[in-house]
Amino acid sequence: MFTGIIQSIGRIHEYDARGADARMVITGGGLDFSDVALGDSIAVNGVCLTAVALTPDSFSVDVSAETLRVTEGFAPGAEVNLEKALRLADRLGGHLVSGHVDGVGTVHRFAPVGESHLLEIDAPHELARYIIRKGSITVNGVSLTVNQVDGTRFALNLIPHTLEQTTLKHLQAGTRVNLEVDMIARYVERLAQFTSSTQFTHATDKD
Repeated sequence: MFTGIIQSIGRIHEYDARGADARMVITGGGLDFSDVALGDSIAVNGVCLTAVALTPDSFSVDVSAETLRVTEGFAPGAEVNLEKALRLADRLGGHLVSGHVDGVGTVHRFAPVGESHLLEIDAPHELARYIIRKGSITVNGVSLTVNQVDGTRFALNLIPHTLEQTTLKHLQAGTRVNLEVDMIARYVERLAQFTSSTQFTHATDKD
């Protein structure tokens, strides 16, 4: 589990294609690896990956063809948002993030508004029902609050600190981004489906 609070900006230092899969060496950008062990999880642009090798300033991950197919941001040399896995004693500064990307959205608009930036993203149709005004969403691993929703498009406000501490400052219209919706929304949907199905079954049994 993660919080969506980015701890460092790393870089994909090496990209070794292994058939449809890949092994990557990612520099940490100053991230402290002293409390990271082999097999621990690190979120890379919002994607939960397992550290299979470690140095004082980098870690290696194996990325499957499926992960590469359904996510964005793993080009050789690319900057990436990094967050180590949440510990039980940590502050939950963002929201609960699983590191399992739900889909890829496309930036519609990224423009300055005062000292902040307005970010508008077009989400995949199947994810739009989980995105609500004042709800949480993860964009490339960054926990953000939705300000406005219009169909499948939603808007966010990025303060200067967020831009400085993450790779979101490089966004532009047309950029594809990893999205993870609030897991609570998915649980609520499943609960509603299960309750409705159970009620229907009970009503049918009585008939």
